Amino acid sequence: MAERATGGIGFWPAAALVAGNMIGSGIFLLPAALSAFGGYSLIGWGVSTVGAILLALTFAALSRRHPLTGGPYAYTREAFGPFSGFLVAWGYWIALWSGNAAIAVAFIANLTPFFPVLGKVPALAAGCCIASVWFATWLNLRGVKEASYFQLVTTILRLAPILLVATVGFYHFDEANLSVAHVKVGWLDAALQTAALTLWSFLGIESATVPAGDIRNPEKNIARATIAGTIFSAIVFVAASTAVLGAIAPGQLEQAAAPFALAAGKMWGDAGYYLVAAAAAIACLGALNGWILLQGQIPWAAAVDGLFPRWFGHKNRRGAPDTALIISSVLITVMVLFNYSKTLQQQFQQMILLATLSSLIPYLFCAIAAPVLAHKGDFRRSAGRNMFTKLPKFSKHRKLYLLAAFTTLFSIAAIIGTGWLTVAYGLALLAAGVPVYFFVVNKK
Repeated sequence: MAERATGGIGFWPAAALVAGNMIGSGIFLLPAALSAFGGYSLIGWGVSTVGAILLALTFAALSRRHPLTGGPYAYTREAFGPFSGFLVAWGYWIALWSGNAAIAVAFIANLTPFFPVLGKVPALAAGCCIASVWFATWLNLRGVKEASYFQLVTTILRLAPILLVATVGFYHFDEANLSVAHVKVGWLDAALQTAALTLWSFLGIESATVPAGDIRNPEKNIARATIAGTIFSAIVFVAASTAVLGAIAPGQLEQAAAPFALAAGKMWGDAGYYLVAAAAAIACLGALNGWILLQGQIPWAAAVDGLFPRWFGHKNRRGAPDTALIISSVLITVMVLFNYSKTLQQQFQQMILLATLSSLIPYLFCAIAAPVLAHKGDFRRSAGRNMFTKLPKFSKHRKLYLLAAFTTLFSIAAIIGTGWLTVAYGLALLAAGVPVYFFVVNKK
């Protein structure tokens, strides 16, 4: 079974890991993708915010009862057994390295104000993407505690200019920029599509649950960090994105490589333009660091439980899952190379839909697992007593059932919103893991 928590990361670094993984690439590049939907994008933000809070509450409930290293994988394995646990670990691992490829692309896109050549020479941009991935990998190979403190510092450094745009930026707001006259789809389709795009910003809700073995007092701190980080990030996302959408005309915003910096330039001139571009780059680098931390923890936890090839379970002398980190970063490198001929914005949008879908499948499993694990705990506590007179009452977990039902419905709707082509790609990648599972099990 995955390790129980024994480590030393406190509440603030854990909350910074959650908020830092969310306040990353999405907030800076999404306004360009959302500009095609005009004011309908606000509906998408509303749907994804409600869904994110439901997911945060679900993970908080799970972490209080089961603070196990591995997050969604550990919860699913505990509830439904090894094969379901493997599928979640495999899908979540895909989400991590494909999402990290998108974050690396966003990092380079936000460097284009300083180095315009990056937006004009795809091969150079791809090389810089790969270099940033391996820098963050090297940092995580130094240990989870060092990586978490880097996350705390980068989260603090990036927040000031973001909050400035999210507040003072509304003085430059023009509601005509949110007109829906140019939108080519109905409001319901627009809401589903924008919810799928904006949900990318909230991926990372579960960040504090994954390295549970390294968090101090996990039964308390994981839940607090998850809820606090999600609510804070939601406020920042909606305010900042709306300010940017209202400041720039849709046609101009849709073509922007660094839309957040473009909006800041209109608000405060060159100083604002370069300041926010720097903050965006720092945010993306911090998010890349945090997500690469997770891409090592998930396959490591599955390997320890005998569901991934055993070499994923190796750790270096600093306690970092080095093999899992390196293999994951190799896959990121391959993905970047396959997509380098596209524009940075096209690469970003394609990658985030695949990463969002691959994350939603583990989220769906976790929503269903929450009440199952609660009842398993009731039955275990009843052991040694009269099981027929001491069966757990369903009313005892009424709130948990309601939370699980709403979270399940949201996850299914969001999966549909990613588009059927993305769903087909995601299911193909998920199916590719089945032979790996049977190979590992038969070898055991």
